[in-house]
Amino acid sequence: MLLALLALATASLGAQGPNPTSAANPFFGSVTLHGASDETLKLSLDEAIGLGLKNNLGLKEAENGEKLLQGEKNIALQEFLPTIVLSGSTGVYQHNLAALGFGPSVIDQFAKLFGGTMPAGFKFITRDDLTQGQILFSETLFSGPVIAAFKGAGAAERAAHFAKMSARGEVVQQVASAYLHSIAASSEVDNAKALEAEDQVLLSQAHAAHEAGVAANLDELRARVQLQAQQQARILAENALEKDLILLKREIGVAPGQKIALTDPAPYSELAAETPEEVRAVAYKSRQDYQNLQNQAVEYKAIHTAYRAQRLPTLSFAGYYGTDTVTGVGTHGVFVAQGTLSVPLFREAKLRGDVEATQAQMDAMNNHLADLRGRIDQQVRAALLDVDAASQLVKVARSNADLATRALSDETDRVKAGVDDNLPLVTAQATLATAQSNLVESLYQYNVSKLALARAAGVLETQYREYLGR
Repeated sequence: MLLALLALATASLGAQGPNPTSAANPFFGSVTLHGASDETLKLSLDEAIGLGLKNNLGLKEAENGEKLLQGEKNIALQEFLPTIVLSGSTGVYQHNLAALGFGPSVIDQFAKLFGGTMPAGFKFITRDDLTQGQILFSETLFSGPVIAAFKGAGAAERAAHFAKMSARGEVVQQVASAYLHSIAASSEVDNAKALEAEDQVLLSQAHAAHEAGVAANLDELRARVQLQAQQQARILAENALEKDLILLKREIGVAPGQKIALTDPAPYSELAAETPEEVRAVAYKSRQDYQNLQNQAVEYKAIHTAYRAQRLPTLSFAGYYGTDTVTGVGTHGVFVAQGTLSVPLFREAKLRGDVEATQAQMDAMNNHLADLRGRIDQQVRAALLDVDAASQLVKVARSNADLATRALSDETDRVKAGVDDNLPLVTAQATLATAQSNLVESLYQYNVSKLALARAAGVLETQYREYLGR
């Protein structure tokens, strides 16, 4: 029975497995802004979630993704806006007229205009000073691909926004689960310490009884083994608690070496009954991943439209106005005003290929969207079943812990009265330890299942307090 007690303690504390790292999942990491201090940091659940929303690595990656797509949307917007550039230059230029096509034969033709001879001092190598100032203007007036690309960029930006909001929900769930698991581990430590204190008292009583000659040496040995087994359970529980706290600190951006104290007890409250249809309706309106996928579908549709619009003409306008100042000649204004109409005549193979490829992508995205609707329904129903089962397990575990406490109390009275030796007492203690561990685990699983239901409904960030009953 003693070995069973130790095995139970080891199994319950290691149920979560080794602490995960940000290398596998960025939501298990964070940006730590401050080092550890000597003071103990007191943290409520709300404060821990607030730090997670501020520092969690996974959320920061989602926020950076949204900023990236906001920049790409502005780049796409520039295709609609006019581009105005102011330029100026000055320089000394030397020209070879013969190299430019003004050879002797051409010069002879010009000479006829001057009475048969060119002006004195005419040279084929010329030099001038030129100063220019220009304002250049260009704008796309109509382009089907540009319009569709801008719509696609807007849909991508909205998708990134909902991806960020989904990441916020993930942070709330991860941090709340880690906080609740740490509370459960702390309860395991408290239970282990309480049982260890009781075992110490029983050992003292067994030793005194043995010294008085009213109890066998076996009773004292049995009590000593029981105490040491409970000490092992307490050491394991304390180690598990410290590792859980390190994971929590990593998720919220607190230095791993910082001492923290959790101020909230394990919450418990019954959840109001909800039907799958009610929760599913809320989920379709509130789930960020569903809205994200809807906007991705809009994005793919815009890309498909952009490729189809490549067959349409493109109209643009460009021009400039400026002045040229040439040494010895003077200053004069120069300008260009140019409208361009571009009509594609034949690029049929590429156009059809682009359209067919984007049609396939659009169909695949619509299929994923339809699948997500079914998956939301499945997740909602499964979460409701988990909440109901966990609630019943809490009631049974609480009743079992009460019965085990009464049984231990009765058996303690029998041992003190000399009716029994301490073997049934050791068995009763092991039973109580099992019942207490089951109650702690049941409470943890019940709260986690309620968080999962709120996540399935898409309201975790805004309503986690109501679901936990805080």
